[in-house]
Amino acid sequence: MATATLLLSCPDQKGLVATMADWVYRHDGNIVHADQHTDASEAVFFQRIEFELEGFDLDRTEIVPALSPLLERFAMRCDVRFSDERPKVAVLVSKQAHCMYDLLARWRMGELEAEIPLVISNHPDHADVAAHFDVEFAHLPVTPESRIEQESAMLALLAEHDIDLVVLARYMQVLSAGFVAKYPNRIINIHHSFLPAFIGSKPYHRAAERGVKLIGATAHYATSDLDEGPIIEQDVIRTSHRDSAEDLVRRGRDMEKVCLARAVKWHVEDRILVYNNKTVVFD
Repeated sequence: MATATLLLSCPDQKGLVATMADWVYRHDGNIVHADQHTDASEAVFFQRIEFELEGFDLDRTEIVPALSPLLERFAMRCDVRFSDERPKVAVLVSKQAHCMYDLLARWRMGELEAEIPLVISNHPDHADVAAHFDVEFAHLPVTPESRIEQESAMLALLAEHDIDLVVLARYMQVLSAGFVAKYPNRIINIHHSFLPAFIGSKPYHRAAERGVKLIGATAHYATSDLDEGPIIEQDVIRTSHRDSAEDLVRRGRDMEKVCLARAVKWHVEDRILVYNNKTVVFD
């Protein structure tokens, strides 16, 4: 059964939960999931409400206009999503394919409520993998001289496929600020360290040199500041003095796959709200 999801944020004040529940009720809606959070330090209220569309007395196009008086009254921001409108996802990858394999396999098994029509890589290595999953593969090699041209080609491909979300599945090229601005809070990157530690390249090697006892992976939205975007999910494992940099790379791969898959799943299920370079991730 198709549902609508409201993602709401506004200054915290009394009556918000009751008012929104009453609005859904008055339009013959049935709420199937609701969750909220108040950031006490910022005095900001966040809410996710999911309700069935069957029996709801408003057409999809009428929902936002009908909400307008409440949005104005509470100075509220609202995004409306529909469960049967599956977002289109593009996967960007370089030489290491473990995250790409994992996402495509989860998608094929029905674990991701999305479509994946496109894989883009700056290396030709994984065309056969994309073909196995019946996904278009585009090889766009990047050099310092071709970077601007290839980003333009990439943006054209994303537009052609009407892509909603870009996933950097160990794509080892830094995207320009202009590229990132085209997809605000719609580019998810997996960084192979527990941010903010070891920002940038070769974090496992730097962790081994530092002798850390924990290594991690971080899924975050990409911004124009490298590895500084809003964090969606993180995970860690313990290490020891016996682990070389190569051991950390090997052990970190499983973390990266799971961490990225969780972040992508939560995004396509409309469970994430972004504010002040942080995220609220609803259950």
